[in-house]
Amino acid sequence: MAYTTTSIASRIQWCRRQSTQAFVPLEIAEWCAEAEGLQDALLHRDHTTEYQQGSPSVFERYALGLQDGQAVLRTAAVHQHVAAPIPQAGTGRTAGMDGMDNVNMPGLTRHVKKIMGRVSSHRG
Repeated sequence: MAYTTTSIASRIQWCRRQSTQAFVPLEIAEWCAEAEGLQDALLHRDHTTEYQQGSPSVFERYALGLQDGQAVLRTAAVHQHVAAPIPQAGTGRTAGMDGMDNVNMPGLTRHVKKIMGRVSSHRG
């Protein structure tokens, strides 16, 4: 799951970089909306109603980010469930854990907050 949150956070940062290179205000708003949709997916929030009030293209980009983020999280959850850790004989360790402290939800929450803190600091 650590890769998943890092992957989504990277895409958020990419969207924000794209918004700084855009010249048209609508395009800037679209990139920002996509980034917020991805962020909301990570934080299990949904601001769809608020985005429905505005521009259709901005709403579509928010929905794209939210749905993509949710799909990545669901895929990672299924993969984690299917690929259950396998105890390694004689080591006292579990294969697939790689010493990560964010494999279960409490660790993931701390990890998400850390990433989101870094991503939020890049907001302009």
